[in-house]
Amino acid sequence: MGGWDAPWHWIVVAVLVIALFGAKRLPDAARSLGRSLRIFKTEIKGMSEDDKARVKAREDAENAEPRALPAAEFIKRDNGAPGTHEAGPVDGPVDGASAPRPRPSPTGQRQTSAQKD
Repeated sequence: MGGWDAPWHWIVVAVLVIALFGAKRLPDAARSLGRSLRIFKTEIKGMSEDDKARVKAREDAENAEPRALPAAEFIKRDNGAPGTHEAGPVDGPVDGASAPRPRPSPTGQRQTSAQKD
C-alpha cells in the first residue's frame, strides 16, 4: 500500500476539509494564515537586526576609550570660628546655611536658583 503519494488520497483530504470548514471560510482562513506568516517573518527579521545592533553597540563600548570624570571643585568654607577653615566639595552647606545647588544654564555656565532669569 502506498502512502500519501496517490492523488486520490489528496482528493479525499480536500473533500473532507471543504466539508468540515465550508467553501466560504477556506479563502478567509488562507488569507489570515498568510498575513500571520508575513507578520511572523518581519518580526523574526526585526529580532535578528536588533541582535546585530546590540552586538555592534557592545563592541563599540568595549573598543571605546574610558572617559575621565570631571575634576572636583573645592571652595573654602568657614564655620564661623576664628582660624578654622576647611576645604570641601561644593555640594554642602556654606557658613552653616543651606546653599542652593548650582545648575547648568543654556550657555554652559553654572547658575543658582537665585541667579535664574
